[in-house]
Amino acid sequence: MLSEKKILIAVSGSIAAYKIATLVRLLVKEKAAVKVIMTRAAQGFITPLTLSTLSKNPVFSDVSSDEGWNNHVELGLWADVMVVAPATANTLAKMANGLCDNMLLAAYLSSRCPVFIAPAMDLDMWVHPATQHNVKKLLHFGNHLLPVEDGELASGLVGKGRMSEPETILLHLETFFAKQDSKNTLAGKTVVITSGPTQEAIDPVRFITNHSTGKMGTAIADKMAQQGARVILISGASNIKPKHPSVELIPVRSAEEMYQAAASYFPITDVTILAAAVADYTPKTKADHKLKKKEGDLTIELERTTDIAATLGKQKQAHQIMVGFALETNNAIENAQRKLVKKNFDFIVLNDLTDKGAGFGHDTNKVTFLEQNGNITRYTIKTKIEVAGDIVDKVIQLLDKD
Repeated sequence: MLSEKKILIAVSGSIAAYKIATLVRLLVKEKAAVKVIMTRAAQGFITPLTLSTLSKNPVFSDVSSDEGWNNHVELGLWADVMVVAPATANTLAKMANGLCDNMLLAAYLSSRCPVFIAPAMDLDMWVHPATQHNVKKLLHFGNHLLPVEDGELASGLVGKGRMSEPETILLHLETFFAKQDSKNTLAGKTVVITSGPTQEAIDPVRFITNHSTGKMGTAIADKMAQQGARVILISGASNIKPKHPSVELIPVRSAEEMYQAAASYFPITDVTILAAAVADYTPKTKADHKLKKKEGDLTIELERTTDIAATLGKQKQAHQIMVGFALETNNAIENAQRKLVKKNFDFIVLNDLTDKGAGFGHDTNKVTFLEQNGNITRYTIKTKIEVAGDIVDKVIQLLDKD
């Protein structure tokens, strides 16, 4: 799985650095090409000679040395992935804020490849709000966070802060490359995704909307495109744009515009994912001019918008897959199950606003999948990018059954 993959290991100054010898041995055993960068602090825990011997490549510590200039840009472009392990609180903070005072950080800021981060620090440092803020920034940049393990720490405390074991890091890399190597799984498939909020005009300057940001739908679009699908993203008013260059972006404002766009593409779609937060009601009368403040109250009469999911669900053909979203604050499972059947979804992604870190505006989400066959799968809190990956995997699984 890792044969001929180019892996750049970046080691910062933590007692966990001694584990990198095992990680390098495991990677080389899998026939990966390994290069190592170390900070000067890291050299106090494990010698460059050790890692150079194991990796069969020179170890880099400084941008310049007796041999000349070490090209950090070249290293960043060489790698298929970069693994920062162990990543200290200091290194995390510098990565999150674009500081660059050593070769590790120069290579990170120059890299174009996926970056995996394996934090290692004491319990209180890990849970400190500043560290968690930096971690969220790094996740928002698209980096991959390797799990922090629970156990005895160098300080004598017991809790979270231990770096992932080398075998765990190896497994994550193997899983990542397995998905990358099968990235054209959806080649030839057309996927339509609705995303973001709708805006229902009251007058030319005011509208009714909701707190949706479009992060979840856009993440799904990027993941689908990575798998080779033709992706059409119908997005409401959102500042979140797809990163994948092949995603076709269709901007809309109102629920009616979103319905018209979705309905026009629906006959040619293989997969439809309705992740948008669509307004259920819209003002019956929309003023041509800004409404002026008057004495007394203002009453706005609302009428129902077209139920996009229900309308498309009635038109769904046997070969088509439809995925819906449910956002609930009470009786979540029961309400989602009713929606699953009523809208004719193949499965529904349930968000419960009572779960910490789930819902609008967060970079994370905690979801539950409910399927037509009665299966219920609950996931732990993950980044929205990771949740998007889970949704894509489920869609591929359903397509394989057809």
